Amino acid sequence: MFKHDTGLINRVDLPAALGLLTRFPIVVDGEKAVARGAASAWAFPLVGVIVGVVLAMSTSVLLGFGIPSGIAAAIALAISVIATGAMHEDGLADSADGLWGGWDKARRLAIMKDSNTGVYGVCAIALTLLIRWLALSAIVAFGIHWMALIAAAALSRTSMVVLMAVMPNARNSGLSQTVGRPAANTTWLAIGIGAVVAIACGYAVLVLVVAVATLICGLIARAKIGGQTGDILGATQQITELAALVSIVAMLG
Repeated sequence: MFKHDTGLINRVDLPAALGLLTRFPIVVDGEKAVARGAASAWAFPLVGVIVGVVLAMSTSVLLGFGIPSGIAAAIALAISVIATGAMHEDGLADSADGLWGGWDKARRLAIMKDSNTGVYGVCAIALTLLIRWLALSAIVAFGIHWMALIAAAALSRTSMVVLMAVMPNARNSGLSQTVGRPAANTTWLAIGIGAVVAIACGYAVLVLVVAVATLICGLIARAKIGGQTGDILGATQQITELAALVSIVAMLG
């Protein structure tokens, strides 16, 4: 068992969160990061802000070179996948395969742990990428990609912290179990940061949208496997980001 440092904020938290959730070349003090465990989860929304800024900046550069909005949106999605090492997409695929491909908890967890991707997983990835691309294309065409991408990225990573805190681990091993469960003050700090970012970006309504999407993901996971895993957290990030982007497009109409 790991003994975790439970202080509210530590300077290693943001690098640790970046090292966990992205493939950015970040220097991390591994011993201190492990000691912090889930206590560093308050920084997850800040990771979202950084990812959102990178994607928005890349999109603006592409548009500046005369790249059409649809192609710019597609490249931005590709950059997102590369920046995160497809970690969340992998969680979505594994969750779709396991939650709907197994007939009981044990079988569902076994499928989720399998590195092979089945039909449910392929369909989940294909459909979510398609919908995200369509939504992002509309957002880019309206020229609001900076605020939209930052708000969606920050809130979708806040949703992961919430599920980590309120749901038990579905298995006694794996990344989520190793990291641990964040304390209440860590969770509320993450929620506060995510909400402030969304409000500052002009999308306060997304706080409610993401909260509802997170609740639905949590209820499905509880019903199917009795808790959360790293795959469930990744899937929740994908679903809540998708919900946020689609909601922004709906507001454009």
